Amino acid sequence: MAEYLLPAFAVLLAASLAPKWSPDRRWFSTALAAGYAFLLIRYLFWRITETVLPVEMPSTVGIVVWLIFVIESLVWLEGANLILVILNRTDRTLQADLNETKSRGTAPENLPDVDVFIATYNEPLEVLEKTIAGALALDWAGERLHVFVLDDGRRDWLHEYCKARGVVHLTRSDNQHAKAGNINAALKRTNSPFILVLDADFVPLRSMLHRAMGFFEDPSVGIVQMPHHFFNSDPVQVNLNLEVAMPDEQRLFFDVIQPGRDGLGCAFCCGSNGIIRREAIREIGGRMPTDSVTEDMLLTLAMFRKGYVTRYLNERLAIGLAPENLQSYFVQRSRWAQGAIQTMFLRNGPFGPGLSLRQRLLFVPSHWISMSLCQPLVVSVPAFFLLTGIPPLINVSTAAIFYFQVPVVLASMMLMLHLAAGKFAPLSAAAQSLLQALRVAPTVLATLIKPNGHSFNVTPKGKAARGSAADLFVLRVSMGLFLLTGLGLLLNSNASTRMIANADLLPIVSFWAIFNMIILLLVAAMAIPRLQLRAEERFELSQKCRLTTERELVGGVLVNASMSGCLVRVNDVPGVERLTQGDWVGVEFSDVGLIAGRIARCVDLDVGSSTFGIVFQLESGEKRDRLIQKLFCEDLPLTTAHTEKRTLSLLLLLRALRPLKEMSAEAPRWEIELGALSTPAWLRERLSYSDRAELGTTDWAAELKDDSADAPINIERSARVRIHNQSMTTAAKAHADRKTFGHLS
Repeated sequence: MAEYLLPAFAVLLAASLAPKWSPDRRWFSTALAAGYAFLLIRYLFWRITETVLPVEMPSTVGIVVWLIFVIESLVWLEGANLILVILNRTDRTLQADLNETKSRGTAPENLPDVDVFIATYNEPLEVLEKTIAGALALDWAGERLHVFVLDDGRRDWLHEYCKARGVVHLTRSDNQHAKAGNINAALKRTNSPFILVLDADFVPLRSMLHRAMGFFEDPSVGIVQMPHHFFNSDPVQVNLNLEVAMPDEQRLFFDVIQPGRDGLGCAFCCGSNGIIRREAIREIGGRMPTDSVTEDMLLTLAMFRKGYVTRYLNERLAIGLAPENLQSYFVQRSRWAQGAIQTMFLRNGPFGPGLSLRQRLLFVPSHWISMSLCQPLVVSVPAFFLLTGIPPLINVSTAAIFYFQVPVVLASMMLMLHLAAGKFAPLSAAAQSLLQALRVAPTVLATLIKPNGHSFNVTPKGKAARGSAADLFVLRVSMGLFLLTGLGLLLNSNASTRMIANADLLPIVSFWAIFNMIILLLVAAMAIPRLQLRAEERFELSQKCRLTTERELVGGVLVNASMSGCLVRVNDVPGVERLTQGDWVGVEFSDVGLIAGRIARCVDLDVGSSTFGIVFQLESGEKRDRLIQKLFCEDLPLTTAHTEKRTLSLLLLLRALRPLKEMSAEAPRWEIELGALSTPAWLRERLSYSDRAELGTTDWAAELKDDSADAPINIERSARVRIHNQSMTTAAKAHADRKTFGHLS
């Protein structure tokens, strides 16, 4: 038996001794891939010659054996295709650096005009306000930047909101062809040579255009696409309570696969965060393709046919809103799968004329087919074998499995861990694929049978996506398969009830079954929503701020902030200890100004300092826009409610083995009774003064501009000014405030 373990041992030894070099060392990654290819070819040759071809046909066993082999081959083929793509990935950061240097040195009047299209249908203001404020904050010559909100909801309140901010609000008479039709209607009414398309929930960073526009100096570039990053955790991360430890599901695609497609000349437009050359649109007919709900993919193919290329800049230049619950998550993934499948049946799809063989192969939606149809079948095989005794392959022993199959499985995992370091975890990838497959498979089948005639479903966002129930369908299927697999193991543990004729296979089948049971438990855990502690994601700031009370001004550190509140740490000085939950305060920090708020919680974390959680009272207006631009347009790091330090695999095992009832238990909430929300007169006056004063004209404001976390506020120099006379009139207090604010240094 020992000699049969040698290949697997060799793979593990090679993985442990191999240098931890970057996957960008092309020769090293290619050598590893070649070793994997050898093991894969060796395995498949053994598989078909020894375990498939000898089977008798027609027979029940023969049909099962061939079906399992075809499914397995599709999975291996998809994996090999993925590795070939990743090996060719690009890094265009250096070129973007040169682009930015050149464009910033260009006179504003010589920069090209850019239209910003924000496509919206039913998104609420809490979502749209961030995108609009971010578009207005783009660091581009003002007279060269034109922001348009494309409103298919035809909402009067949005018209007024846009008017107040100098943004053009565009509507049309109908919603034909959904988002693609919305953009086409706007194309007829605008004329800038370049168009930045943003979904309603994506906020661009200030530097986006300076980083990306230089690629269009090459006249063959039709689209510059940038990745999708998110300021909130996706529902899978949240439900598993692994917001920090587990990367979001789209990191593998946007950070690893798209750069690889770019290296092969097959990167594609992804609907948002892409800049399009208008002349290229004119050459394909002056409109976005409307034959599929994935108009972005068809747009890319149409431009390929005209000789244009797509460039992919793998930098975080916009952040958006990930689906906020499982229902939204599945609506989005089903729409993507439906649109990708539809393209196969179109003349302007991957099988139509005018494309290279490489382009055809890389735009066939094999991923959606293999994942949706193969994953549920693969996870069902152990239960089927254990309960029926019908083998998935013949002429096999445990020794042969270790000699041929185990080495290639180990090699594939090790290679992916190298190529997609930090973006791929085998356990979570398997569980997430199965989770998606259970819900997306019906859409894939329905679209394969009937490609057209399906409705366009918009992903719910904001208030429409708040609250979530457990996905009972996923729970029933995953737990049903879990119980069937467990029953199969139990029956085959006793010789009198054993269904498997070849007892030699029991160890390997049992391992496979237990692994699948862990995956199924993880899927069940993903399907049960966990209540979040915070209404909005917070950004880490660690910068100086000033806390204003009715009688004191206290210097402190703004630890983190969101649109709804912040966390402030101050030294314990006289008066601070009297602050309690519900007290009104003002928080002032650079680039935003003074914001009214109420203390929601008080925490003494360290001796000599106190930390206050503050809920903002901030209505729509210029100051709220400044807060949006500070938080969302500066590439700030996010903070989360939980921090995990152990390895992801161990964490996932713990989540899988934890009782499901615990996963569904409500998370604790801060019980806050803040009472009336009317801002007191003293704070309204200070807000009024702050709004009239120019931010940055005082020594204090200049000190706020020094955001260094290593330079804490000097409390004795500028921290506290007490207003002693409690009987002062409001006007006298306001006069004292004006003197105080003007002389802090």
